[in-house]
Amino acid sequence: MTLGMLADPLFLVPFLNGLLLAAALPVLGVYARLRGEWLASLGIGQAAAAGVVLGAFAGLPLAASAVAIALVAAGAKTMLGRGNGEDTYAVMLLAGWSVALLLAANTAHGDDLSRALLQGQIYFTGLSHLAGIAGVTVAVAACLPAISRRLLLGRFFPEYFQANGVTNPRHALVFDMLVAMALALAASVVGVMAAFAVVFVPPWIAFPFAHGWRRTVAWAAGLGASAHVVSFALALALDQPYGPVVVAVLLVMSFARVAVRH
Repeated sequence: MTLGMLADPLFLVPFLNGLLLAAALPVLGVYARLRGEWLASLGIGQAAAAGVVLGAFAGLPLAASAVAIALVAAGAKTMLGRGNGEDTYAVMLLAGWSVALLLAANTAHGDDLSRALLQGQIYFTGLSHLAGIAGVTVAVAACLPAISRRLLLGRFFPEYFQANGVTNPRHALVFDMLVAMALALAASVVGVMAAFAVVFVPPWIAFPFAHGWRRTVAWAAGLGASAHVVSFALALALDQPYGPVVVAVLLVMSFARVAVRH
């Protein structure tokens, strides 16, 4: 990939879609890792995948259907309570996988949909995707600073909200909604497993390196964006699907974390 190729909207718009997701998802992943909810990216991502197939089955806009199902799933998880987080996400993962495959088997072009959710379809994204992803990115940038202190407080002093009679703090619901919207769009653009990798791996690498919370967030966003740039170039140059390539690049980057441990 050359810089000249990015002057062509055919490549520029998909590149920007991936870049925004690669910067926003790891930031959400840092907080998800802090809260012990790394499985959220798989659970909500798979629920969003079921939403995509459901949209195709019912003749609804795919992205809107994915976001709607993901928001319902995240809302249900929040209402069930913090203590059941990982169990809820595991059930969500299994239910989403089952529903997605069963609906795909009974939907026209179901094989194409299943392949898109597995490998991603970033090269076919356009300005409508860019508008949605930009909106979610702005929401993450606007909301996270406002709820960050409460998220940290809930992690390190969980009794604080219980002592004040707050069973389901609103900041937890806001965070879950942000995760749901971002992962729903990511699942439909880069695929479920690639979305999980972008949420999980950059924060996993950043935690041992960065000193201080803000540096950890910055490291995670930078690692995600860097992985996207490398992966997009490699995928185009080698004529490979983007999703598996970005997962491979992130895994190679993760060797740095292993090296630090030794």
